[in-house]
Amino acid sequence: MILFIHGFGSSGHSFKAELVKKYFKEEGVLSPSLSYVPELAIDTLKEIIELFTKKGETVYIMGSSLGGFYAAYLSSLYNLKAVLINPAVHADVSLKRALPQAINYYDESYFEWKESYIGQLQKYDVVPKNQKNLLLMLQKGDEVLDFQEALDKLPDANLILEEGGGHHFDGFGDHLEIIADFFGSQIMHDDIV
Repeated sequence: MILFIHGFGSSGHSFKAELVKKYFKEEGVLSPSLSYVPELAIDTLKEIIELFTKKGETVYIMGSSLGGFYAAYLSSLYNLKAVLINPAVHADVSLKRALPQAINYYDESYFEWKESYIGQLQKYDVVPKNQKNLLLMLQKGDEVLDFQEALDKLPDANLILEEGGGHHFDGFGDHLEIIADFFGSQIMHDDIV
């Protein structure tokens, strides 16, 4: 099972999540729309991982931006393979600029973003010990986050580093086969891209 974690202000119906669902067959991908409150989001993700692992299923994680931050934490906690797409490796710092109100890109509504949420993010800021479990996908043209911070924090991760691009990771669909290879041969997928 692949757990796809959306970014800040996004939803489980993001463009990348939908691509992943189609490529890896919908029944093999779960992409929940998470709470803005970091502790609640992490609790939800932990419950999902624990439920599937108790059933004997292997869980793989993918996360974009803030979802990449959460994915790094969960990969470290459960020793799982994870793909981090332009991750917010210092989310507590980068998301200070969202105070006090942020937009939900799915329905264009606004939500309150509190200083206390920044403090919650600090609890999940880890440097995973087994960085070979990580596939770090970065584009140098990311207009939101500095790609170099991810390189500095995760120097031993498997790496895709591209010139240009943007925060949404331009051409993401072209990398799904590489992601499938990283996860391993148990992953089944449809060649839709």
